[in-house]
Amino acid sequence: MKTLNELKLAKELIKFPSITPANAGIIKFLERKLKKLGFKTKILEFKEKNFQPVKNLYARLGSKGPNFCYAGHLDVVPPGNIKDWTINPFKPSIKKGYLIGRGANDMKSSIAAFVTAVSIFLDNNKKFKGSISLLITGDEEGDAVNGTKKVVEYLKKRREKINFCLVGEPTNPNKLGEMIKIGRRGSLTGKLKIIGLQGHVAYPHIANNPSTIIVKILKEFKDIKFDKGTQDFQPTNLEVTKININNKADNVIPATAEATFNIRFNNKHSSSSIKRRLNKILNKINKKNKSKFKIDYRVSGEAFLTKPNKTTFMIQNVVKEITKIKPKLSTTGGTSDLRFIKAISPGLEFGLVGKTMHKVDEAVSLKDLKNLTIIYSKILKNYFK
Repeated sequence: MKTLNELKLAKELIKFPSITPANAGIIKFLERKLKKLGFKTKILEFKEKNFQPVKNLYARLGSKGPNFCYAGHLDVVPPGNIKDWTINPFKPSIKKGYLIGRGANDMKSSIAAFVTAVSIFLDNNKKFKGSISLLITGDEEGDAVNGTKKVVEYLKKRREKINFCLVGEPTNPNKLGEMIKIGRRGSLTGKLKIIGLQGHVAYPHIANNPSTIIVKILKEFKDIKFDKGTQDFQPTNLEVTKININNKADNVIPATAEATFNIRFNNKHSSSSIKRRLNKILNKINKKNKSKFKIDYRVSGEAFLTKPNKTTFMIQNVVKEITKIKPKLSTTGGTSDLRFIKAISPGLEFGLVGKTMHKVDEAVSLKDLKNLTIIYSKILKNYFK
């Protein structure tokens, strides 16, 4: 079969308006490409109640171990105001050495590089010992409920063995080759509601102002010194993201006040230990102020670290060989689907430069796209030596 071209494939993928969780036919399109390479494929659609159904794809070439897996997502964030773009975000265009389009950076180009790398590898290694798989979701930018998490559960039930997984998220701050992610901090969101007693502002002694109480709570939350960080992780931090007091009158003490906060925590903590600490503060302050509260927590993922092994160092060396930069092994940034995959396989993340992800005129350097494809194909060559 003729070797694929990563730029052509990236353009084809960008043309699908696969705004999360809609796949717009892109999963079926990629499945056809992989079948032509010899992959056995399975489209997995999951439908958990109260969430949008999502189509995912698991494809495997070969049946023996070891199984090296490339993982990523084909869903993208909305483009925002299309008038702010210099092009139609779903009609990819090349300008000054960059491919522009929604998903060019995060992360359709990485998936194009995955598939092209496999095609290059197979041209020279038709009878390699092992398997190559792709785990592709349509629910990474959204709720992440019917996506990779469910695919991992499906693979566990089937006792499908993955020996190492490379997730193609954009990991580099400024230049291709700067950074490999070997772990991520956990993420916990809290939605807090304080229930006071409504009243006239001139008579505060016969009311109970929930805004005063919520400010005290948020200050105490913010003042917590969770830790100083570790050798591998940044310090844990809490950020208040919303404060809402739905009060239409200026002379009325409100009945309720609400706030949302997010905590990014390292592996010195679990979501359970943090919840216990926050609940202790909530109980103390609300008891003192004779108010009530409701708190809803959502855990996006626990902190995790993949201890570097020989595959980690091999990939680090390949990146250095191609880019002339030795990548730092890091745990910075947000969450990724590796938080789910770690339950069945060690892994790491390495992809493009993330400067334009989620932005207007999202773009990837053509040189970086070519080099990423070379890196991914060389990783396969070294892994299956």
